[in-house]
Amino acid sequence: QRILRLAEMCRRLETEEEKVLPFYRSSLDEWEQQKVRRVLEEIPSEPLARALRDYVGLERFWQRFNKVKLEEKALERAQAALANRNQDLRRLLQQYLAGVATNQKVPKDPQPL
Repeated sequence: QRILRLAEMCRRLETEEEKVLPFYRSSLDEWEQQKVRRVLEEIPSEPLARALRDYVGLERFWQRFNKVKLEEKALERAQAALANRNQDLRRLLQQYLAGVATNQKVPKDPQPL
């Protein structure tokens, strides 16, 4: 109940895009979605299945939770890639600066033999 209440409070803070567009698209075909709807409409006979029907309202929460976790992992990977790129660029810059320093030490006029 607490999570559902918090979800209702957060609903007010959603952007218009989040309210209008579907937050999660199913990867199921149309006939698979129809089959799922039929199964959900049936009254379950097992006690566990009956208990799980009480938590159908949490489906949107878990969809959002999973989406946020996926985005978090994607950002972590992007951050790691950027850190590696930054390290490579720093290494190249050090090599360039070392090359410039050695070029300044070398005399500009060639030594006569």
